[in-house]
Amino acid sequence: MQFIDEVKIHVTAGDGGRGCLSFRREKFIPMGGPDGGDGGDGGDVIFQVDEGLGTLLDLRYKVRYKAKRGGHGMGANRHGKNGEDLLICVPPGVLIYNHETGELLADLKERGQRFVAAKGGQGGRGNARFKTSTNRAPRHVQPGLPGEEIWLRLELKLLADVGLVGMPNAGKSTLISAISSAKPKIADYPFTTLVPNLGVVGYGGYQSFVVADIPGLIEGASEGHGLGTRFLRHIERTDLFLHLVDLSDLQEGDPVECFDTINRELERHNPRLLDKPQLVVLSKADVTEVREQADEIAAVFAERGFKTLLISAVTKEGLDELVACVAQELSRLRSGEDFDEFGPA
Repeated sequence: MQFIDEVKIHVTAGDGGRGCLSFRREKFIPMGGPDGGDGGDGGDVIFQVDEGLGTLLDLRYKVRYKAKRGGHGMGANRHGKNGEDLLICVPPGVLIYNHETGELLADLKERGQRFVAAKGGQGGRGNARFKTSTNRAPRHVQPGLPGEEIWLRLELKLLADVGLVGMPNAGKSTLISAISSAKPKIADYPFTTLVPNLGVVGYGGYQSFVVADIPGLIEGASEGHGLGTRFLRHIERTDLFLHLVDLSDLQEGDPVECFDTINRELERHNPRLLDKPQLVVLSKADVTEVREQADEIAAVFAERGFKTLLISAVTKEGLDELVACVAQELSRLRSGEDFDEFGPA
């Protein structure tokens, strides 16, 4: 399945039906009078959250959407049928913008949440509505009002509890595949992951949290380098970062400098991202040179106020402790307690 996280579409609500011009004509009733019914209202265009969706792929290949128009009024005071609403399903985490003005219209996050993007036109009134004591045979009716139409830009920001960040090839995809059922592409070269991956991690019986593996973070990512800013927005909704640091020979540069580089890119994209707690995860503990450096690097991060864990996604070493630590911190964050263990508040 292709990962599509931004689309532009045009939506048009249904027009209202026109009112009817009609007079009652029945045997033995010579002065029947007007009996033209009203037109029906046009259908609305409604967006609704569907938790079964993960991308905007369904909206990628169709640009224009239009709801049904209202039926016209009829004689014998019969009301036109209201137009059927057009329901467009989107994944949770979608932001809906007015494409022309840039105004944020809706932020759809909750299950079943709805947003009426375009309101259907009101049906016109039939001539029966205009009968008065001085105008007993009105010939005036109203046309239905047109439905609203608007160009929209839909932007998806993934909803996840935990975001995995780090340099390319730091082991993020291997970690998410080890602690969840996600099956991302894994290889020993940078930029293996080209789209975000979500994984559900179970713990403590029936409890779980969602982890997002965000690709493309390198120096200059906030300015468009690598995969650029395309996926940086997907970590804005996370509560906690797992910052993977690779101590193996595969990673170029000093590991602490790489850590600072990623954080600078996060800050340039959105300064509030550094307010989120971070847990430093030293990956690839199954590699000899990683174990030799682990204590020294952990001490450096400890001096800066970050808690550090050593793991190996290949041998499963440290994964249980990692999951338990993340679960404990998420529980603390959701309860509103202050955070002072994983890093600066």
